[in-house]
Amino acid sequence: MNDDMIRVKLPSGIELDVLDTGPPKMGPSDGETLIFLHGFPESHRTWRHQIAAFSDRYRCIAPDQRGYAGSSNPQDPGEYTIEKLMGDIAQLEDALDVGKFTLVGHDLGGVVAWAIALTGVMKDRIDRLVIANAPHPFIFSKLLYLNPDQRAASQYVRMFRDRENDALLREKGLLPLLVKALDFQGSANMEPAERDRLLKEWSNPDTAVAMINWYRAGLSDVPPMDAPFELPADYATPPLPNVAVPTLIVWGMNDLALPDANLEGLDDLVDDLTLVQVPDCGHFVTWEAPAAFNAALESFLA
Repeated sequence: MNDDMIRVKLPSGIELDVLDTGPPKMGPSDGETLIFLHGFPESHRTWRHQIAAFSDRYRCIAPDQRGYAGSSNPQDPGEYTIEKLMGDIAQLEDALDVGKFTLVGHDLGGVVAWAIALTGVMKDRIDRLVIANAPHPFIFSKLLYLNPDQRAASQYVRMFRDRENDALLREKGLLPLLVKALDFQGSANMEPAERDRLLKEWSNPDTAVAMINWYRAGLSDVPPMDAPFELPADYATPPLPNVAVPTLIVWGMNDLALPDANLEGLDDLVDDLTLVQVPDCGHFVTWEAPAAFNAALESFLA
């Protein structure tokens, strides 16, 4: 860990490695805080370009979420429900004496961020929401039933949930399952040192299982490709209000996992929406197109 990394033990017993950097000793009444939530299969390093650009003016907090890198990695899928993942962020915020903050999430970290904004669990403290290639849960769940492109792109989740792959995870770590489920080739855009860091983290079997547990703990149902393309008779979205805080969505438009259909209907679910589409960019917009992402974030925060 570098000098700005700290180990935080939450009241739940979960311990998180956290990057906490920026203007020193900022408490609830000092300056602005950005809390960054990474997604699968990464770590706080997802945000390396953003923290480098904003930590001169903002307190930047970026945890390795539970199950990732060196943070606690419970092996029971029941430890990765959305309630527990949201609870980690609420407890972390208290532990680090954060007041008002802007919440920034990518991929599964964006799923947690959406949930926090939708449920209002920190409504008195969250000022703004920033989402990077993470679908609104209401739109995404419908697309899995109705949209052939999204259903096909999400079939890897069924493989992640298949217990037949546990022996592979235990013996070889995460990489072989990524290759099997996603035909994973890596990215030419990623710095070799970052790739090496990830491969080392993925090789830990307990970490590999923990990361996959995020998909086993009750996220959206993914029907098989031969299931009917229709909503179940009992389908209903939860009775939650619109996202009320100002929201920026930055979307890499060449995302193989999340087709552009995820952007349709956002205006009806977010009261104050800014949408920035990044062409010629895939799923990992934070480091595939950092200049575009940072410019969008800069404008939004201003």
